[in-house]
Amino acid sequence: MALITAVTGSVLVAPAQASAATGPAAGEPLVVLMDNHVARTGPGTRFRRIESVAARRPLTHVRTVLPALSYARSRGGTHWVRVGLPGRPSGHKGWIRASRTRRTSTDWRLALDISARRVTVYHYGRVERRYRAVVGKPSTPTPRGHFFIEEAVALSPLAAGGPFALATSARSAVLQEFAGGPGQIAIHGVQNLSGALGTAVSHGCVRLSNRAITWLAGRIGRGVSLTVTR
Repeated sequence: MALITAVTGSVLVAPAQASAATGPAAGEPLVVLMDNHVARTGPGTRFRRIESVAARRPLTHVRTVLPALSYARSRGGTHWVRVGLPGRPSGHKGWIRASRTRRTSTDWRLALDISARRVTVYHYGRVERRYRAVVGKPSTPTPRGHFFIEEAVALSPLAAGGPFALATSARSAVLQEFAGGPGQIAIHGVQNLSGALGTAVSHGCVRLSNRAITWLAGRIGRGVSLTVTR
């Protein structure tokens, strides 16, 4: 599988939780969508609609889990939550009603250093694992920014990139479509693929050893943040 602010005025805004860039904190807040939602540019129906957010993911049909960035109450008293959103543009954010969501959290976080071609796995704010990675080649680079894991997909023994893929909220800035998909960036294995770990030869996805992606697939859930830096 390849490529699969505070608002001022009439609202009160509180951060969901702060986390250090070099030492991600434990218990990062998430919300589980219990129904379809509409994302807006601010916490209230008077703000511009950005997009609809489905309650379930398209590949595995599990419930959508989003990073919760801050909470607010609108002029009419409705509670809203600012969340990370999947899809284009990569890393975009919006406000959804807090109703019909369920709060949860994660103690995991992922970071990719493109120059070092290394994925670092944090657990409870401490480094748990480091893995060498294949990253995007210059013509189809791996996007940089703040993203999250949308869903984990088990792939067949015949599929390229197996045995597992972690589909992320990032999308390729070059490929609007790839192999029938929306140019979605995934972290996946090296099954049936060429290219040595530590190189830049992919279409934008991040490849790890099959052993590494299997370990991650058993631990990294929906909503876990992924920070990609140069």
